[in-house]
Amino acid sequence: MKVAITGATGFVGRRLVERLIQSGHQAVVFVRNAGKARKLFDKYDSSELEIVTYQPKQSGDWQPLLAACDGVVNLAGEPLFDERWNANAKQEILDSRVLGTHKLVEAIAQSEAKPQVMVSASAVGYYGTSETTLFDETSSPGEDFLAQVCQAWEASAHPVEALGVRLAIVRIGIVLGPKGGALARMLPPFELFGGGPIGSGRQWVPWVHRDDLVSLILQILTTPSMAGVFNATAPHPQRMSDFSKTLGNVLHRPSWLPVPGFALELLLGEAAQVVLQGQHVQPKRTQEAGFSFQYPDLKGALTQILK
Repeated sequence: MKVAITGATGFVGRRLVERLIQSGHQAVVFVRNAGKARKLFDKYDSSELEIVTYQPKQSGDWQPLLAACDGVVNLAGEPLFDERWNANAKQEILDSRVLGTHKLVEAIAQSEAKPQVMVSASAVGYYGTSETTLFDETSSPGEDFLAQVCQAWEASAHPVEALGVRLAIVRIGIVLGPKGGALARMLPPFELFGGGPIGSGRQWVPWVHRDDLVSLILQILTTPSMAGVFNATAPHPQRMSDFSKTLGNVLHRPSWLPVPGFALELLLGEAAQVVLQGQHVQPKRTQEAGFSFQYPDLKGALTQILK
């Protein structure tokens, strides 16, 4: 397949590009910074990877290039936790996802030869937060800011179905992998013997190994029957206290020093509630579709990542 990817230079996108090419597919990466992309992907030749410069929220001459692609993977969106959530930051979080997806759908609508499939990212934040409720793909959406973002994000992708393109929405949990992602922020305190649970420790952590997330995307791309919503979270989520204890065990470090919730709120503001409250998510429909997690258990996942 020839697969277009937005968000290709991100933590998940880089690994997806690598796995696509390893599997014999061709990647077309849509990026804002071509120089950065060339450095990241310098080991691939032009028959394996094509770099297209674009502005995600604007129509442009990049749009006709989607016509030659068999599939589209939409991962683009501003990071959630790079800064405190003020009005401007929240608007950019929303616009980067909703307008970016809208422009992709617009490009597909204008193409005579349309891709067969579009895999569009969302997040488990769709469900809101709860310490007691169990969520799966059939659960109702929450009402907080991130839930509203996810609902609008997904809604902006749905018009592609009317164009005859198979659509899969992947609601992604906290992605764990080497040299980046959430784990990179969690490791320093543990390595200094000062790690521990964040907040109450009772909140659920809906995690997924990056390789499992990428494998799910690859399976969706190549399986015509996979459409609709799929949770990209491991089948055995952990409460924060157990997550921290497992991380400490794998690192051979103590996990006794909790991070008080107010400290995280000082750092992140409203965004801290996403971490402090969490959600218990199960990949029910993902497993029913025949996907098998290589890393279903946290200890095995962390051991592989940190070995």
